[in-house]
Amino acid sequence: MAIFEHMRLADAVDILIIAMLIYWLINLIRGTRAVSMLIGLLVVVGMYSASQYFELYTLSYILDNFLSSAFLLIVVVFQNDIRRALTEVGRGTLFAGDRKQRSQWIDEITRAAVMLAGRKIGALMVLEREVGLNEYLDAGTLIDARVSRELLASIFLPQSPIHDGAVIVRQGRIAAAGCFLPLTANPAVSKSLGSRHRAAIGLSEETDAAVVVVSEEEGTISLVREGKITRDIDAGALRATLAQLAGA
Repeated sequence: MAIFEHMRLADAVDILIIAMLIYWLINLIRGTRAVSMLIGLLVVVGMYSASQYFELYTLSYILDNFLSSAFLLIVVVFQNDIRRALTEVGRGTLFAGDRKQRSQWIDEITRAAVMLAGRKIGALMVLEREVGLNEYLDAGTLIDARVSRELLASIFLPQSPIHDGAVIVRQGRIAAAGCFLPLTANPAVSKSLGSRHRAAIGLSEETDAAVVVVSEEEGTISLVREGKITRDIDAGALRATLAQLAGA
């Protein structure tokens, strides 16, 4: 109690800001290659601490020289993530914009799914949420365009050079297309599911993304979240679920 009694308001604000920055940084790198790199760097730091504690002088000397340039190492290794962090400051959350704008792009995604299902054209539409999808987005074709059913439909036409893979929607905009997702390794997943459904499940197992899948064989729509698939979902239920996720 004595600690809290002597804490200034500025100290509390300082702690709150640092906590918010750490939380923001964790959300920024989740779902990217930066996570495994950061873990590797922490392992090296742990080895350095252990070498000093157990007086392993040679190992300590090597790691000390290695970590002496840690700042430069971090800049080089995380240069892409640092660039994204600086450009994304102030951009807001996934579902940016007012309720009306969110409702509009959700309608466009729903109508695109219905249109594609009616024509039996396969599609994979990913809605990024809190976990960053930069790792998958960077491997695709960057678009950065307003969400519209016409654009989504044109992307997934068989004649389109980027119809294979997924479209990633970030903050109400089509960020990229032709993105390839990790297939699920869950043996419990039905063998009747195709690669699109398996990719949707695989991504949802690793991130909190919501994925809309259109089957070209059956002309049905599925929604995948948290490793679970809801098959043959109608337009009303799809829009309602997406609206709930977006707060629209």
